[in-house]
Amino acid sequence: MTLEEFSAGEQKTERMDKVGDALEEVLSKALSQRTITVGVYEAAKLLNVDVALQIHFTLIQAFCCENDINILRVSNPGRLAELLLLETDAGPAASEGAEQPPDLHCVLVTNPHSSQWKDPALSQLICFCRESRYMDQWVPVINLPER
Repeated sequence: MTLEEFSAGEQKTERMDKVGDALEEVLSKALSQRTITVGVYEAAKLLNVDVALQIHFTLIQAFCCENDINILRVSNPGRLAELLLLETDAGPAASEGAEQPPDLHCVLVTNPHSSQWKDPALSQLICFCRESRYMDQWVPVINLPER
């Protein structure tokens, strides 16, 4: 080990120690001021977040990234619903509680492993997703154009 490597390792250790000290101080102050919440369920209640849904999102995203499955996010769900021929307006049936609005949080498009199914649009999306991953953007956001 060279002197430079030793010095860099020592600086990294010192930095981590300082961050650890800062965390300890923040936790101690939060505890004394009663501004700390411990536990996933308790934190979720405080944040008013649907934990199960968020866990599912995270698991699906991790699974897709781990298995080289392209994943992206659409910024305008109304246009997505329109493309998928789903009802999104709040008409009389929606106000009476007759039907829930469509869940557009996740839409899976399966691709048969066949060389016969070659689609230029799909190839363009795959290329876009791959380029986004190279730029450390694992879930790129796409805006569907209005028609």
